[in-house]
Amino acid sequence: MMAGAAEDMRLLFGAGVRAALEAWPALQIAVENGFGGVHSQEKAEWLGGAVEDYFIANADMELEEIEDFLGELMTTEFDTVVEDGSLPQVSQQLQTMFHHFQKGDGAALQEMTSHINQKKCKVTATPLKTAKETDVAEDDVDSVEEMEVTATNDGATTDGVCPQPQPSDPDSQTIKEEDIVEDGWTIVRRKK
Repeated sequence: MMAGAAEDMRLLFGAGVRAALEAWPALQIAVENGFGGVHSQEKAEWLGGAVEDYFIANADMELEEIEDFLGELMTTEFDTVVEDGSLPQVSQQLQTMFHHFQKGDGAALQEMTSHINQKKCKVTATPLKTAKETDVAEDDVDSVEEMEVTATNDGATTDGVCPQPQPSDPDSQTIKEEDIVEDGWTIVRRKK
């Protein structure tokens, strides 16, 4: 490849990486809610360049390595653990783009990038108030919040509720009234 063509391919690869990351709902929510602090947007922009450089520096990566790298970045930079199943999907997209980059297939890179941009949704998460929380002051509630996730694509809106995790064994998770003492502490007892 000539120097100009190689530079063009690198620009196409970088645009593809950024498109994939901008379309990633987990990253969108982390940035929108400031999980990375006051500079969340700048961190998201930096993330695109960091991922691009990581691929260039490590040409023969396995999918698991890409997932680990992205997961580590999300944890470190945005204090976010991605458990929605999107990490392998985004990693696969990025790996496929990198293979097109390595082969010099600019048309495939452009096609993938435009496909991602067409399917991109705006995702927002808002806390839901439960009946219990409306009766009790927010400071007194120490529970897992449900988040309502709204995805918008071409004017269409899809609403969904992420359910609260249910304990696997209800008997082991039950707290009896007598185990809660006056100052809010809970007595934990050993199973018999």
